[in-house]
Amino acid sequence: MNSLELVDSFSEFKELKSIDKQTMQHVLEDVFRSMLKKKFNTDEHIDIIVNIDKGDVQIFINKEIVDDGEVEDQNTEIAYSDAIKIEPDFEIGEEVTEEFRFADFGRRNILSLRQNLISRILELEKDHLYKKYKERVGEIITGEVYQVWKKEIMVMDDEGNELLLPKSEQIPSDYFKKGETVRAVVAKVDMRNSSPVIILSRTAPEFLERLFELEVPEVFDGLITIKKIVREPGERAKVAVESYDDRVDPVGACVGMKGSRIHGIVRELRNENIDVINYTSNPQLLIQRALSPAKISSIDINEEDKRAKVFLKPDQVSLAIGKGGHNIKLAGKLTGYELDVYREGEVDVEDVDLEEFADEIDGWIIDELKAIGLDTAKSVIEMSVKDLVHRTDLEEETIEEVMKILRAEFE
Repeated sequence: MNSLELVDSFSEFKELKSIDKQTMQHVLEDVFRSMLKKKFNTDEHIDIIVNIDKGDVQIFINKEIVDDGEVEDQNTEIAYSDAIKIEPDFEIGEEVTEEFRFADFGRRNILSLRQNLISRILELEKDHLYKKYKERVGEIITGEVYQVWKKEIMVMDDEGNELLLPKSEQIPSDYFKKGETVRAVVAKVDMRNSSPVIILSRTAPEFLERLFELEVPEVFDGLITIKKIVREPGERAKVAVESYDDRVDPVGACVGMKGSRIHGIVRELRNENIDVINYTSNPQLLIQRALSPAKISSIDINEEDKRAKVFLKPDQVSLAIGKGGHNIKLAGKLTGYELDVYREGEVDVEDVDLEEFADEIDGWIIDELKAIGLDTAKSVIEMSVKDLVHRTDLEEETIEEVMKILRAEFE
């Protein structure tokens, strides 16, 4: 392999991997110089000229002219009698420049040189990829599904870089096949075994935020600010928005005419319900908006414990809690308060408060039931075991035992 072929092959590599010419030139020069230094014990008398465009490398050896018989180092000195054969006008003390022939490296050295070049280029590639995606954390990227595994899928970006979308970062109802296009946000960039690993996410709040920026020009332009996003991926999300311009209705702008803007986002998130609410620094009003669509009767806030008692009419309790308890859970995360739901109005005189059973039922179980709006014995008994398992973190056996204790009270 001659210099032209060697440099040319890496010139192609450079084009594929988008390494700039100047960097490529430095790498080639460094690799050649280190090889020559090994050969001659020094590189001070060597000039290397790399021309990436022509795919050419020229190496020049500079030797000092000394008297015949006084040559101590043939690598850096040349006898006068040999120098005048090259150019008759040469004098002692001057320098002779000879071009170093590529073939003089020897086959083994050329193979070693090639291996060093490949190694350096791959290192540069890894560094380039790491820096590129480190700067893009939080941005949306579109890629093609290249490989589907049980715990993750591999996505290829438009430059052929491999990105990973773990199962834990996918929406539960996501289903991808090879060749499909996928959109996700760059969640993080790790280094594993000296190689960058780019992790994507479709469950991160930032993914929803970027989708709003794509669909709602006012958000992209900064007229509307997204204050906070909380999500139960694939189920429900709550987005608090604020506008600094009184002429702009932030909720209306985000939803769009007949839901035109929000519809595209909902479809991308596999029909995730998205509640867009007007942000306010008034905690009572924020809690009221966050628990939408339920209508609140009154709220009692304890700022010290960051807890709030929310009183609702009986027919509004299930709306406040929501399917699977998602509504109240997300409202709590959005507002920063632990929300306790209570039924308003008269309590059945024959009913018994759950606290009365504290000596028979563990306190944490009572708290779990109260968290989903069940604060009396009858309100628990009226629910099915299946619903209670779905809405709480309690085991079926635990719920059946609780039911048994509560029913005994009325029997």
